[in-house]
Amino acid sequence: MTASSATAVTATVSTTVHWVRITGGVCRFGDQQRRIKVRTLEWTQTLLTWAQLDCGTDQRPVTGLAQPDAAALARAMGGRLPRSVEWEWAASGPACRTYPWGNEEPTPDRANLRGGPGRPTPVGAYPDGATPDGLLDMAGNVWEWTSSATLGNGFILRGASHDSPVLYAKSTFLNAAPAELESDGIGFRVVREP
Repeated sequence: MTASSATAVTATVSTTVHWVRITGGVCRFGDQQRRIKVRTLEWTQTLLTWAQLDCGTDQRPVTGLAQPDAAALARAMGGRLPRSVEWEWAASGPACRTYPWGNEEPTPDRANLRGGPGRPTPVGAYPDGATPDGLLDMAGNVWEWTSSATLGNGFILRGASHDSPVLYAKSTFLNAAPAELESDGIGFRVVREP
């Protein structure tokens, strides 16, 4: 999928995507717990799927898009990709949860991480890993593009993948990838102003 075809597949998305309102607050960002204010946003409950884009019935995350293409698709849906700090706020909340679901270590019922199926699984397959607000798949399955740039034409990734060790599932963990990378291990979710 290219940025130019993104608009064409969004006609039915509004009726197939579930949005969750995450109330803003002050995120204690990163391991240094820098205090950054985050606005209230609506989030797609899961990473976007091919079925939600009316491109078949596959309930696994849309992957294989470079960051600019994922950002274009998010814009075509009336939203954008989240910033890294917004993602962390949604994952950790005001309680600064270690993992999106709380402070308990990951289990096979909470997240698709290394040692699990070894491939992306349908979104929502790990309901025990939901945040208290109801966001699913915030840890494991596939990494998530953000709109936060890095040096050298890259962007921050959040959330870990099906091949990640437990450490990467922490709400504060971040990774990065070149903007043009089209990987089957990177998907995205969309945020919008309420």
